[in-house]
Amino acid sequence: MSEANLPFNEKVYVNKDKSSTGEKLKQEWEKSINNPLKFWAEKAKAIDWFKTWDRVLDDSNPPFYKWFSGGVLNITYNALDRHVKSKKKNKLAYIWEGERGEVKTYTYYQLYREVNKFAKALKDFGLKKGDRVAVYLPMIPELPITLLATVRLGGVHTVVFSGFSAEALADRINDSGAKILVTADGSYRRGKIVPIKNNADQALQNTPNIEKVIVVKRTGKEVTMKEGRDHWYHETLTNAGASAYVEPEPMQATDPLFILYTSGTTGKPKGVQHGTGGYLVWAYWTLKWGFNPNEEDIWWCTADIGWITGHTYNVYAPLSLGITSLFFEGTPDYPAKDRWWNIIEKHGVTILYTTPTAVRMFMKFGEELINKHNLSTLRLLGTVGEPINPEAWKWYYNVIGKKKLPIIDTWWQTETGGYMIAPLAGIELVPLKPGSATYPLPSIKAEVYNEKGETVDVGVKGFLVVKSQWPGMLQTLWKDPERFKQTYFGRWPNIYYTGDYAVKDQDGYLWLLGRADEVLKVAGHRLGTVEIESALVSHPAVSEAAVLGKEDPVKGEVPVAFVVLRSDISPSEELRLDLIKHIRTTIGPIATPAAIAMVKRLPKTRSGKIMRRLLKAILTGAPLGDISTIEDEASIEDIKATYEDLKRQLEK
Repeated sequence: MSEANLPFNEKVYVNKDKSSTGEKLKQEWEKSINNPLKFWAEKAKAIDWFKTWDRVLDDSNPPFYKWFSGGVLNITYNALDRHVKSKKKNKLAYIWEGERGEVKTYTYYQLYREVNKFAKALKDFGLKKGDRVAVYLPMIPELPITLLATVRLGGVHTVVFSGFSAEALADRINDSGAKILVTADGSYRRGKIVPIKNNADQALQNTPNIEKVIVVKRTGKEVTMKEGRDHWYHETLTNAGASAYVEPEPMQATDPLFILYTSGTTGKPKGVQHGTGGYLVWAYWTLKWGFNPNEEDIWWCTADIGWITGHTYNVYAPLSLGITSLFFEGTPDYPAKDRWWNIIEKHGVTILYTTPTAVRMFMKFGEELINKHNLSTLRLLGTVGEPINPEAWKWYYNVIGKKKLPIIDTWWQTETGGYMIAPLAGIELVPLKPGSATYPLPSIKAEVYNEKGETVDVGVKGFLVVKSQWPGMLQTLWKDPERFKQTYFGRWPNIYYTGDYAVKDQDGYLWLLGRADEVLKVAGHRLGTVEIESALVSHPAVSEAAVLGKEDPVKGEVPVAFVVLRSDISPSEELRLDLIKHIRTTIGPIATPAAIAMVKRLPKTRSGKIMRRLLKAILTGAPLGDISTIEDEASIEDIKATYEDLKRQLEK
């Protein structure tokens, strides 16, 4: 593994104490490592249990670890009921702003009432403990309400990002075996109506398990409602009754809570399954450790609830802590490029947790739009979704943070349940290094390995692994335990393989360097290259495809596709546009290739494996390296001949 070229020695002392060495954090970490069972038994007391656990960790069948086994709880009780019984009853739980500027607020009591009504409606439709509910909604209040109502009954939710296509929705519904779908008539996106219900109707043609569809009236757009199957959300609440109450279902700590599909290195997305007790304990403590939100804070995690960041830090963690969260339906730059800063100023946001992609986009817009707003309420900044480059980190710190606010740079994955590496304002804020997520959280033994499973030297790039167990870890992959074992624990027994490159510096700080496998990070969202390749090959004009990521100053990475056309098809601009349209239809706009090269052949080894590193080298102008295993050297010239056209497409 090569040496990393990073600014290891640059430090920012945002806590004003240059003598800080991270002693408190080190002590807490060592306590958690030396006696993890005692440590987590104590931390789990922050959660209300109907019955205390028998074992903190059942590790009798690794890697299928069971946290707090024997414990009984309900997440909705922790998110709502216990606050309603306290002085937080009338505290704001959510401030919601729609794309068109409308604002709704929900106190904990009001949210509790809405959740109970919808839980009663779901119960009346036959939802029972263990049943799956598919959720295909935009960022509107009914989204977290649906999640909470589902888990109140002991159901398992699977949220499908509302930007995904009908085909992607159908795949996830069928794999999860969901019997109820909750969707909307449409959503607003840059002033236009997105026909979500139309997409859902297309998916429903191929989803035999779905018995009921509940539709939120968001836009008022006329949609088709199938009699007996489709029901308006607002009518189900009316039928449930204003005084509806549903007893929270007692759940085993090891019962599944949700399934969230994430891209893998094969064409089929992975259904990551998280449990109930361990996940909630981890969500609670990671938010408390990382940002230490207080009673006066307005917390804004900008992630869509369709992704894991939205699950953990827009729903379960903030509600279990009893704080006030803001969430927003629209995009950062519509109808004006200062929309976010207007929201922060208007609502008095105190903590902003967003993506490096968003930061880089605002860098392009310049400082003038930011400086015309009063952002003085902000006290903490955070980043999530992908490594933040030092230049973007400094801009975020200097321009948004006015050289005063700490940046809590967090590393984690869908599979980890919450962040794993981050500076921790809630324990001790260590000196920050622009671009580094700093240290592992308590109980996390993170290391950097080479291909042989040996710890690499300081400054050398390797594979990030986790050598310990933690409460928020995924339980398994839905209906695919063997793939779970092979994907995450198959490389080194009982050691969690993250699939990310990292490097550790002389101070023990960790620097994340992106994916080591064939998964792209586009604007913080994971997309499997094979999933995009499969979609391209499903087009009648394409016989083969290879997709790779190219660095992008705003999105982090963008997909670039190389396709081999069928023998009777000729390349054309019209075909390129049709392929883009095909990808947007089969997967969604997030997977749209930034460029498509139409070539005669792809560089392959003699065993038939596509040599993606050669494609990457040609695309970036890097040396080709060893080509002794290539089957046909003429394929390299084919790819090189497309360089100028690719450059033109990427510069658009």
